[in-house]
Amino acid sequence: MSQDIEVHTAETEAEKPVPTFDMNKYAAKLLLQEPFFAALSRRIDKRESRQIPTAGVRVNPDTGAYEMLYNPEFFGKLSDTERLAVLKHELYHLIFEHCSKRMPEGKMSQTWNVATDLAINSHLMNELPDIALFPGRGEYEGWPTGESAEWYYNKLKAEGKDKEQNGQGDGNSADSFDDHSGWGAESQEQEIAAEKMKDTIKKAAEEAAKSNAWGSVSSQMKQWIKDNVETRIDWRKVLRSFVKASVKADKMSSIKKINRRYPYIHSGKKTSRLANIAVSIDQSGSVSDSMLSSFYAELDKLASIASFTVIPFDTNVAEDKVFTWKKGERKKHERVLTGGTCFDAPTKYVNARNFDGHIVLTDMCAPKPVNSKCQRMWMTTKQYASYKYFEPNSNERVIAIDEK
Repeated sequence: MSQDIEVHTAETEAEKPVPTFDMNKYAAKLLLQEPFFAALSRRIDKRESRQIPTAGVRVNPDTGAYEMLYNPEFFGKLSDTERLAVLKHELYHLIFEHCSKRMPEGKMSQTWNVATDLAINSHLMNELPDIALFPGRGEYEGWPTGESAEWYYNKLKAEGKDKEQNGQGDGNSADSFDDHSGWGAESQEQEIAAEKMKDTIKKAAEEAAKSNAWGSVSSQMKQWIKDNVETRIDWRKVLRSFVKASVKADKMSSIKKINRRYPYIHSGKKTSRLANIAVSIDQSGSVSDSMLSSFYAELDKLASIASFTVIPFDTNVAEDKVFTWKKGERKKHERVLTGGTCFDAPTKYVNARNFDGHIVLTDMCAPKPVNSKCQRMWMTTKQYASYKYFEPNSNERVIAIDEK
């Protein structure tokens, strides 16, 4: 009988399901004592993935924003303390810009991956699972805690622990605690995603500062975050990215194109792409001629991939003054209205027509408008971007144009 019980117990253990974990369900609970990390976590999408062994952050190719991936089976085996530490570890990668602007030579490397883990885990000693890397332990015995990722990167190279030289340059070595494979080379998309994240971190920091509740964030770290969230971005790259993202494919059959899947059986597809973008221009005096001049110069460069319809407005749209921008034209800004400002007017005008995107040049000094049916972006000066009258929807960008 004893043997039967042992066999039954073994079978039961073998059939016992692997514990899983729903990050979206438990993240708020884990971060109850961490107001800053909680505010940041709420603004970042989290998706489970069994394609990675632990967890990782990356730019989602569809949304163009950073997201967190996690393996539910890995998290299911951890204690709550370890789960919280892993979550903070991933958020620290985003806070410190490890997967974007600070990558040496603008590209991913395994040595950099290890260096960033050592830097972050200095702040999470005795919290993370034992598989994590810690300065002062194991292979890194005698190394100090609290140094920057760049310091550890140089230390690794100086002591012959360069992972690339040791044939571990694919970014997925077991030396790295979490998954860094989503860290891409420097690109326009990566830069924009990084700036979106900086804005997200800024909002989380402002939320924590209002209640003066930062949780385990040290005073030194708090100051670093505050100093680093100032947005610096090339507005021209953002404009180009917005226009490209608004392009819709217009496909038609063509016998001149070979069908890749069924060659010489079915005709191929000919694709033409041209975005139809609405550009609403606030007629108030705060939208300067120099700002318009800089913006118009960029429209001319983008006219090959988009059609721009310029819409003057104040409290109403001057429909008789609406015109289509043509490549090569040099337009001088002409004020055709002199009233106040109402963003509902251009939004409703655009919503009633077939536009792929909507750009609003303005001082932001009017109430929040109705929702836009197409993607909307606000462009203004640095001053008005900092002191805007309303907070746009979470999926809408506010970009400052450098008038120089």
